[in-house]
Amino acid sequence: MTDLASAAPRTDTFWTDAERHLVRYGSAFTPEIIERAAGSFLYTAGGRKILDFTSGQMSAILGHSHPRIVETVQRQVATLDHLYSGMLSRPVVDLARRLAASLPAPLDKVLLLTTGAESNEAALRMAKLVTGKHEIVSFARSWHGMTHAAAAATYSTGRKGYGPTAPGNFAIPVPNAYRPDFTTADGTLDWRRQLDFAFDLIDAQSTGSLAACLVEPILSSGGIIEPPPGYFAALQQKCRERDMLLIFDEAQTGLCRTGSWYAFERDGVVPDILTLSKTLGAGLPLAAVVTSAELEIRAHERGFLFFTTHVSDPLVAAVGNTVLDVLVEDGLDERARALGAVLRNGLSDIATRHQVVGDIRGRGLLAGLELVLDRTTKQSSDELGARVTGRCLELGLHMNIVQLPGMGGVFRIAPPLTATEDELTLGLSILDEAIGDAVARL
Repeated sequence: MTDLASAAPRTDTFWTDAERHLVRYGSAFTPEIIERAAGSFLYTAGGRKILDFTSGQMSAILGHSHPRIVETVQRQVATLDHLYSGMLSRPVVDLARRLAASLPAPLDKVLLLTTGAESNEAALRMAKLVTGKHEIVSFARSWHGMTHAAAAATYSTGRKGYGPTAPGNFAIPVPNAYRPDFTTADGTLDWRRQLDFAFDLIDAQSTGSLAACLVEPILSSGGIIEPPPGYFAALQQKCRERDMLLIFDEAQTGLCRTGSWYAFERDGVVPDILTLSKTLGAGLPLAAVVTSAELEIRAHERGFLFFTTHVSDPLVAAVGNTVLDVLVEDGLDERARALGAVLRNGLSDIATRHQVVGDIRGRGLLAGLELVLDRTTKQSSDELGARVTGRCLELGLHMNIVQLPGMGGVFRIAPPLTATEDELTLGLSILDEAIGDAVARL
């Protein structure tokens, strides 16, 4: 029998043990052993300090090991961490009330869960139940999670080899202004014609059972693509005409990341259901589904069931309350707008020095930088993106690149909302150097 008492692998056997015992679940692991993290930085076993330009998995909006979060976890885990799922605690009810207060009417009913996939799963399950229909529409570059219904509504990757998905899932084209498919006479994106065409196809394929449209206000894994103003109002109208519900997945954009509390505020459109995750727990597993009292009543009357092990857990709910405290007290929506302008200006300066920068997009502290081999043809290069990513890590900057075939040159930049201007400047300077080094080796 092997020794089960050794809790931590020695550094000299770490990668051997990792290769031997870990299931690989996506892209290759970053070749660093991370020992700890604080603020905007990660610290490796080898003594390196790495600036985290992705907030972990786009989640740690308050940075790593924020003292308020640490204090909350220590206090709450010592008093009340987990309950039978049918029991309630003050942190859960408080968080539900405060989330509802942060949102426009009629979004005032909250279900607290753990992950973004789980919240989308619950939202889709609710939508199907209350409408009595089952067909779901999503963007063709969407990412909504890896569980059954969420994965069926995910088109950016991961669809091959797993057998049939849930029936009745349809994709619509992404309104990408940088790479338009439907164009006006001057060559710009004609998103109205694109949207009309998309729903003509949906109507042709539908069996008359359209339940909901699930979309991200800014597509993240799809390449930091922000639909133009007016798009979501038109999309909501398409849904209303077909008695569909509109669901916004704000896993990455919710809670001040884009400079407003919720990204959908820009468009003056209120979804029927809102899902939150990543940013709500600031790095801990917390998610939410928010809907109206009307829809909640209809769901309850029809026997809505989403009874999971960690629904309404008090520990992470207490963390969520602390996250809201910090966001409000430190004015992090305004900070995200101000730092977002610094980030945008820095990326624009980089673009003036490197012809491989094709496009800069995003909002607040969620930015996208697309690299191309030629600005005229917009030819992408997975190799260039990989080289820049690798060089950034060598220089002390962790960057995230979109892992889609043919889109390996789109960086997703999402530093913590607590980052300093000096830290942004440091990250931008490293990125600038890494792009120059990578281009020189092409």
